[in-house]
Amino acid sequence: MSEANISVKKDGRLGISGELTFDSVPALWELCSRHFAEHAELEIDLSGIQRADSAGLALLVECCRRAYQTDKSIRFFNIPAQMLAIARVSSLDQVLPLHRDS
Repeated sequence: MSEANISVKKDGRLGISGELTFDSVPALWELCSRHFAEHAELEIDLSGIQRADSAGLALLVECCRRAYQTDKSIRFFNIPAQMLAIARVSSLDQVLPLHRDS
């Protein structure tokens, strides 16, 4: 199992990597929360995610909620196919700010 982590990438985006599961998401949310205070605009690269379940998708929803509450911009890039499939089943792909890498 690969521990979930968040880091600032060379291009300035935040990168989430590892496994986003019910076990790892609570600790990752704590890390994400710190970045909300530091950035007015959040671009999050999801290409480093190796595995995710519905808790991983819940993390994205919570990030969007926090961005809305704090009047910040947020966009997600490179969502893995597994997460996109979960998002489509629940129609969250229609409301989450998902983008292909630019």
